[in-house]
Amino acid sequence: FNPVITDDSAAFSEKAVQAMEKERQGMQLSESYKLLEEMTDYRNSPSCKEKQQCSLSDAKDTFSAKYQQEPGVSGPLKVGNSLVDAFTLQYYEGFPKDQVAWGEIKSDKQWQVLSKLKNGYQDSLFTSPEVARNVAKPLVKYIDNALVGDAAKAAKVTLLVGHDSNIASLLTALDFKPYQLHNQYERTPIGGKLVFQRWHDKSGNRDLMKIEYVYQSTEQLRNADALTLQSPPQRVTLALNGCPVDDNGFCPMDTFKKAMAEATK
Repeated sequence: FNPVITDDSAAFSEKAVQAMEKERQGMQLSESYKLLEEMTDYRNSPSCKEKQQCSLSDAKDTFSAKYQQEPGVSGPLKVGNSLVDAFTLQYYEGFPKDQVAWGEIKSDKQWQVLSKLKNGYQDSLFTSPEVARNVAKPLVKYIDNALVGDAAKAAKVTLLVGHDSNIASLLTALDFKPYQLHNQYERTPIGGKLVFQRWHDKSGNRDLMKIEYVYQSTEQLRNADALTLQSPPQRVTLALNGCPVDDNGFCPMDTFKKAMAEATK
């Protein structure tokens, strides 16, 4: 399920690049770039002194959509993502806070501002509808085969292991409603899972679907907390635009099947 481009036509490549550029244009990242430049003393970096690239805000991103490769970008968005990703991993791995990003990150607000770059990198590459539907198509078909059909013949549990980019593209390909993960700066944090649950309502004799994002908070990751019933992971109920949920987060299985049929076209 590598999230790679599966259409080898020049027309699709051009369309995909335009979609990624449009996604990027809708993002407000100037504050994030300014903070990152200050933290890294960017004006005294090799990029500035040797390549005369002294402003992340003013530089341009260049996107690519090559056959059998992941969507790509070069420019400030990639630089910003690489730096913020490194800071995030330092935090998760338990570095003393004065060693995370040289001790320059001192507040939740700064983390939120910086994380816009990491989230924006992934969103621009993998969440435009044109790109997401293409790169997630094999995964969507697999999920459709696993969940739509005779429940009695289906596996009790199916586990698929992938990347944050798999989740990001799948969320768009299946047309999920916007969501917010509490106690997290990332939209698709490390170790997170999309959990599709088939339920049966005996009283109403109907099959139901419930989808949750199960993940660890930033502090659970940093502290390497053991997850137990007493100290559980975080959970957020998700909803498809094509499958509205009730107050308990359930949508009718028949409606879910129609949404999947639309996604697999």
